[in-house]
Amino acid sequence: MGLFITATNHFRLGFALVMLCVTQLWGQQWNDPLLHYPRFEACSEQSISALPDCFTEQFNLMLREASSGWEFNELSQDEVSVLFEVNKEGDFVLRYMDSPAESLRGDLNQFFSDLPQIQPASYNGRTIYMQFRMHFSPGDLSEIQWSSDGAQSANSGVQTQTINAGQSQIKQPKIKSFAKPSGDEYSRVQQDKYQAQEYQSGVLIPLSHRRYNEFDAAMNQLGSNSHTAQKPYRYSELARYYDLSAADNDLKKPRSTWFGRKWWNEHMVAFTADDYWFTLDPGLDIEAGRDGDLKTYNNTRLVHLQGGLGDKINISAVVYESQGRFAEYFNAYAESIKPDGGNPAIIPGFGIAKQFRSDSYDYPIATGYVSYTPNNFFNLQFGHGKQFIGDGYRSLMLSDNASPYPYLQLNTTVWKLKYTNTWMSLRDVRPEVTADGSFRTKYMANHYLSYNVSKRLNLGFFETVVWENDNDRGFDLNYLNPIVFYRAIEFSTGSRGGNALLGLTFKYKWSDRLNTYGQLLVDEFSSSDVLAREGSYKNKTAYQLGTKYYSAFGIPNLNLQLEYNRVRPFTYSHNTVVLNYGHNNQSLAHTLGTNFSEFIAIARYRYQRLYASAKFVQAKRGLEFLDPDSDVFNGGSIYGSEDFREGDLNHELGQGNTVDFRHIELDAGYVINPSSQLKLFTRVILRSFSPEVSEGPNLKLNTTWWSVGLRTDLFNWYRDF
Repeated sequence: MGLFITATNHFRLGFALVMLCVTQLWGQQWNDPLLHYPRFEACSEQSISALPDCFTEQFNLMLREASSGWEFNELSQDEVSVLFEVNKEGDFVLRYMDSPAESLRGDLNQFFSDLPQIQPASYNGRTIYMQFRMHFSPGDLSEIQWSSDGAQSANSGVQTQTINAGQSQIKQPKIKSFAKPSGDEYSRVQQDKYQAQEYQSGVLIPLSHRRYNEFDAAMNQLGSNSHTAQKPYRYSELARYYDLSAADNDLKKPRSTWFGRKWWNEHMVAFTADDYWFTLDPGLDIEAGRDGDLKTYNNTRLVHLQGGLGDKINISAVVYESQGRFAEYFNAYAESIKPDGGNPAIIPGFGIAKQFRSDSYDYPIATGYVSYTPNNFFNLQFGHGKQFIGDGYRSLMLSDNASPYPYLQLNTTVWKLKYTNTWMSLRDVRPEVTADGSFRTKYMANHYLSYNVSKRLNLGFFETVVWENDNDRGFDLNYLNPIVFYRAIEFSTGSRGGNALLGLTFKYKWSDRLNTYGQLLVDEFSSSDVLAREGSYKNKTAYQLGTKYYSAFGIPNLNLQLEYNRVRPFTYSHNTVVLNYGHNNQSLAHTLGTNFSEFIAIARYRYQRLYASAKFVQAKRGLEFLDPDSDVFNGGSIYGSEDFREGDLNHELGQGNTVDFRHIELDAGYVINPSSQLKLFTRVILRSFSPEVSEGPNLKLNTTWWSVGLRTDLFNWYRDF
């Protein structure tokens, strides 16, 4: 005990001597007249040459006053190293401290936090930062070292002082060096507190009907200049109309533990340093259910990365590893669109699946993009993912129904206009077009112009063209021009060398709570044949009409939607089948493909983290007969050739294998983490499928499919077909 008291007394005496020695610090300073030391308020009247001593005296005074109340123990006897900085704003920043004594570390931290803001150092009139380093061993006062790591600027170097028992000695290089000093650059690279930068960034909001329903009313306010048809939105676009950051913060639970914060509120990893940031989240889509006697499941593990480099470049990537077995109708459809090469299925919305065990599928996939926003007018994206055009639940122009694809997109926003150009690389995976084990590549380009005619009315103009790599044509550079009409290019390169479609969209906002929207698509149009009303196959048109009612009947966050879609036979198909409007044996537009009429009613409600939805779909469909001895094409599939149609006239909607289709889907859940979009859910599907001829995958079937699970909500699952 006596030794401890003696050691403590020695340390206090030593520390007092250290305080006295501080007055001798930097007794000899750089003789560079362009360098001005940091300046306390008490030093404001001092000459430039006197500033170093004045800085020392004021620092010594404050440190001596603060240390008078500190307590020390034997751990405080070990050598202490301190690196601190006076930054360009004049704040003291403790960069590094090495001491085994926890109490001393806490005292020094508090001391630097309490120091006042002062006038920063400067060099040749430019504000710079200056770093200082202190080493001392309380048990051995023969060597006390203080040094200045120097001031950083484009024109200044670094010099170091070594001080032994109050005697100051300057070591200066005698050889001229052109190396730029690092100024302890490594120590200055520090992680800052994550400030939810994603909510103001060019990162895309993942396509999720549940998530987009949250801010749909805000985006459709009367008088706003928003453009809601082209999705996914960037967070920066949404931020003008809805404070998503505040909305998510409002849902946060008070949790003090690391696990509690990460599970309920935060990204698993959130890193910010200088002018870059990123978040990283593991994710799940795990569910278990039953369709009659068939046990169903899905087991998806994913990793979701998003970030920003400066304020112009943003990145995102999601990697999925999945295995699953689904309801009978879902499995049958997935296997009916299987690719060439032996793999058993294509999972709708995902991609090619291989066999897993004896009755399941393994379907890995990855998506990602780079988004560049140089200014308020332009945004450029390059990635592998999906797009959606329209204000409805379905789209007749481009939806997120099919598998992801490589794309390049240019968005231009000016005045009351938003103009979107997208170029894509697609695949035809049928055995008829596979060559040397490789799937057939085709390309698509589209542009969509959205114009806010008034505070109530929006009009959109759509054009797209699909072409293949015939005659080693490859990607036709003619279509890179963002402002031409594709019909003209298609004609100049060979009218049968491409498939062009035209479209028109509209939306009318009756009030902040009610709007009407619609689409009209023309694949092929002959006015004389259409006006003759004789059911010409050339009447390849589709239209959509819908309405949305927000906070229905005065109930907050209860949103209702009604929608009707009608697509004529042969729409989206082509006499050269590879030029159809499809990718990976799936429709790029509506989930049901072609030759149908459909009515949809959707109700969605949310309260804090709870949500619920109910969806009703009633449709009349016309499918192809699967008789191998018949080559007649009824226009019920986009993967059929018009050359095999049965005549030019008397083609009616629902012709072929007529199906009455009904789908009811109830979904309810709880958002566990609003940052990662992890949710707990339960879902029930009641489905009735009654074809005229029950054959192949088109079996007469009544389905009751229920599921429960955990899901990271980053994409839309479509089971309503």
